[in-house]
This record gives sequence, C-alpha cells and structure tokens, in this order.
Amino acid sequence: MAIYLDNAATSFPKPPGVYAAVDHALREIGVGPGRGGYRQSLEATRLVFAARESASALFGIADSSRVVFTHSATEGLNLATIGLLRSGDHVVTTTAEHNSLARPLNLLDRRGVEVTRIPCDRQGFVDPGDISAAVRANTRLVALSHCSNVTGAIQPVFEIGEIARKHGVLFLLDAAQSAGSIPIDVAGLNVDLLAAPGHKGLFGPQGTGLLYVADGVELEPLMVGGTGGYSSSDEQPEAIPERFESGTLNTPGIAGLKAGIEFVMEQGVDMIRRKESQLVARFLAGVADIPGLTVYGPDDPARRGSVVSFTVTGHDPSEIAYLLDRDWGISVRAGLHCAPDAHRSLGTYPAGTVRVSPGYFNVEADIDAFVKALRAIMVP
Repeated sequence: MAIYLDNAATSFPKPPGVYAAVDHALREIGVGPGRGGYRQSLEATRLVFAARESASALFGIADSSRVVFTHSATEGLNLATIGLLRSGDHVVTTTAEHNSLARPLNLLDRRGVEVTRIPCDRQGFVDPGDISAAVRANTRLVALSHCSNVTGAIQPVFEIGEIARKHGVLFLLDAAQSAGSIPIDVAGLNVDLLAAPGHKGLFGPQGTGLLYVADGVELEPLMVGGTGGYSSSDEQPEAIPERFESGTLNTPGIAGLKAGIEFVMEQGVDMIRRKESQLVARFLAGVADIPGLTVYGPDDPARRGSVVSFTVTGHDPSEIAYLLDRDWGISVRAGLHCAPDAHRSLGTYPAGTVRVSPGYFNVEADIDAFVKALRAIMVP
C-alpha cells in the first residue's frame, strides 16, 4: 500500500466530509453565488458566506467580509503585495521565502519597490532584531512565512508582529505551512494580511485559498470584472470581498474548504499539531544514526512544523525520492521545493534536499516503513 508523506505540498487524503461537500455542491447546487434570485443560487450564496464564517472563526477574524477567497495562497500573496506596494515603498522579508512570495517581491523590486531580505540562520530562523533594524521611514510592509516549507522552522511571528505594529508597518503572514496545524489568531499576532492555501492543512481541494485583509488596509485588485452585484456601475466595486472576487467563485471548492476547516476545528488545531509533532519526532529518532545523513532545521521540535528536510552524503536527493517511490511506494519530495534562497542559506543549493512532511492521516507505521526503506536504500 502506498504511503504519502508529501503533505507540505498537498494534504492527502481528505476527510470524508470534504469529498461529500464537493459532490453535493456539484450535484445539488451546481451554480455560483450571487448570480440569481432562485433557490440554487441563494443556497450557493449561503454556502460561501458560511465558509467565510468558518475561516473567520478559525483565525480569530472579527468580520468575515474581510476574508477574500482566492484560488491559492499564491494568488493571495500576489494580491497582498502587488495590490499594496508602489514605487518608493520599502518591504522587509527573509531569505527563507517560497517563490509564491519571493517572486512577487522580485517583480516589485524591478518596479521600484525597495526589498530588504533578512538572512536566516542555519536552522532557518530569522532574528526579529534584524527585522526591526531593517525598518526605514518608507517601510510599508513586513512579509514572511510563518513556517518554512524547507526547514520547518516556525518563525517568532508574535515578536515580529509586535515590531511591525510598533513601527506602524503592515504585517503580511504566509500561512501556507501553518494554517490548520499551528494556532493563528490574527489580532493576537498583529497580522494585517494573512494568505493561506485551502489544499494543505485546511484539507480543502486544490484551487482554493484565502486572503484576510484587515480593516483599513487598502489594496488594488489584480483582476476586475463581474462580481454578481453592483452591476449598474462600470467600475470595480469598493466593497470587500466583492472588490477582489471577480468572476464566478469556485463554489464546489469552497464547499470542500468549508468542510475541511470544520474538520480542523472539530479535531482541534492543538491536537493536530500534537499528532504531527509526534510523527516528526519518531522520524527524527529513526534516522538519527544513519551514516552521512544530515537533517536541516530546528533542533527544538517545539519550533518545527511538520516538515523535515535531509540529505545523505553520496546520494542525490532526487535519487532517494525516486527509489522510495519505485521500490517502496513512498511519496516524498526532492529538490529545491520552490524556495531556492532557503537552500542557499542552508548550503544545499542546487541539489536541494529530500523533504518528508507527515500529515494528520499518517500513522506511526508509515514513519517506520519510511525509515526501513531509507536504511535499505543506504545499505543495499
């Protein structure tokens, strides 16, 4: 039986309720919200509203209208950065970022936005003091990931949020690896913009995501067009979330995302975090004595998410991942994981690492089977 250990890319499998919700939306609703006054369209509208409410409850968002549905965290990060920053603005970020944040900032850099990238240490952490020291008079945004998709390092976001608030700077948090598995309260963390994918720790389908936009934060939309309302105006509406949701929403995907979020809240984020941490700890203990194996990331498991990257001397990461899949039916990821600067910081560029990311539906036997397989590859 195949063993899936690439939940940092996409969680799999999904809770049964997610499959049922998508099926119901496709078969029984079948239309998008705000496109008619008949019962099916009204049901779609109610479903999308309920999904916003669920997301707001999970992240401590007071006003669910500030939740914008996107097709991915990538879209949310693009909207948060390109929609906010203008030539002459300054943004502080880190060298640990995924391309979903790094590439929009690189684009803005070419458009006249100043970008300061704070180096991370060998465990993947950034020093909040370095971020504070980088803030200038024209700094408008601090933007970084909550949890690294390479090292698993959980950044000290509480301290960073306090620094941003002290300096009067907006704080954008990329929650791609933390939403659903690490507690997030936007008010308690002073987060002004929160981007999250639906298909990872929130257990939704691919093609879903969200961006929280705090009250008072003004963004320009990336795309304009039909919003299902305000049809008499030839201008994009000012009201949020409609301002950022042009085109027919992915109602089946949002239905699945709503079910996924509800599953997270039923299980409890703390419980999910605890289970995944136990699996990571079992993995680390199992590979600790393998000759030539180097694990990257935090030594303290409390500061690591459910992501472990490693290399083995004399073995290309892609070779290891290929053999695990071919001979053992174990799915992991090898390479740069769309975060080349993180690997430059670690010294693992350009080959990258093997990444193992247990999820909620993995069990201890999966980890044991992985360790057994890895040992067999190392000593054929």
